[in-house]
Amino acid sequence: MTGNEMLIRYPGYDLLLPDIVRAENCHLFDAAGRRYVDLESGVWCTSLGHAHPAVLRAMAEQASRIAHTGFCYTSEVVAAAARELLARLGFDGGRCVFLCSGSEAVEHGVRTAQAVIGRPLLLTMADSYFGAYGSASRKHQDEWFCFDWAACEGGCGEGCAHWDAIPFDRIGGFLLEPGSSSGLVRFPPVKLVRDLAARIHADGGLVLVNEVTTGIGRTGRWFGFQHYGIAPDIVALGKGLGNGYPVSAAAYAPGVIERLGGAPVKYAQSHQNDPLGAAVAREVLRVIDAEGLVDRGVTVAELLLSGLDGIAARTGRIAAIRSRGLMVAVVLHDEAQTPFTIRVHRGLVERGYIVGRRPGVPVLRLDPALTIETADIAGFLAAFEAALADD
Repeated sequence: MTGNEMLIRYPGYDLLLPDIVRAENCHLFDAAGRRYVDLESGVWCTSLGHAHPAVLRAMAEQASRIAHTGFCYTSEVVAAAARELLARLGFDGGRCVFLCSGSEAVEHGVRTAQAVIGRPLLLTMADSYFGAYGSASRKHQDEWFCFDWAACEGGCGEGCAHWDAIPFDRIGGFLLEPGSSSGLVRFPPVKLVRDLAARIHADGGLVLVNEVTTGIGRTGRWFGFQHYGIAPDIVALGKGLGNGYPVSAAAYAPGVIERLGGAPVKYAQSHQNDPLGAAVAREVLRVIDAEGLVDRGVTVAELLLSGLDGIAARTGRIAAIRSRGLMVAVVLHDEAQTPFTIRVHRGLVERGYIVGRRPGVPVLRLDPALTIETADIAGFLAAFEAALADD
């Protein structure tokens, strides 16, 4: 039995490169020295690319001091990271907690909302994904109302049958995923989201946002909710916040803290508010700000989308391109069980380019780091067009 055979892996994904030994920015290197360009950012996590030197320095310096604390002692770096994150969200006077995964951050926010809203249901979009466990993962009907927004692309309101079917009298909160849609990269209409958020707030409810995949510059803004012009009460962050290190955060506006009455929801986690994770998150925020990487991501995204549009026009093999910033889904014309999509995906890997493939659907996903070089974008576009021609 090989080492990889002893590991339990997530189902549905082929292990195509078992011997990656080193990474630098968006480049991976295998044991034979061959280079691959990672346009998926690992699992959409390396917002600054692999092994960013500033993040590595912050990690090493903090680890040499103190990496982990207990419930009755802490380190100033955690408070400093919290201040910077809350300020970036516009949550001055609020609070946050650092955790390990996006699933945890979403669940912490959901439990907090359920503790204060006074109504049994939370509203969300039917195609949202919120994590691997907990209430937000299960979406049981006694806790959630899942709204299918497909029929409301242009927005809807009172008088619309879909809107009128929402049981607002039983809903105390709205949890929005401002993109991704279980990896398929769909974006609910701006008017619909604004109208739902306004109705929830008017009824005294809370607006929560899952920014695990859409935050930290991914969509061309610092946070995905900024594309909608709404003011959330609770924000969950993960993935890009740690640039590959497992740290996440649940952040709360001052009004939520007031409604909690000084008694936060009990949530036992051994690595809650660890100094090492907080130091990494703080450095990621600082690097993105200092290097203007959100704006750079917009420029790179324009280059990528322009190239994809050209390939679509020339080849006729692309059914749709859905994107916001550097969150991109390319839908291919394909048959059931997606044999063509699988071949294109493997053809890209053979040419040295890694993208995401959504199992069971003809979708390739790109989420390159904000630091990706334009030469890598150009190389990918050429390889992609060539892979589409393999038949």
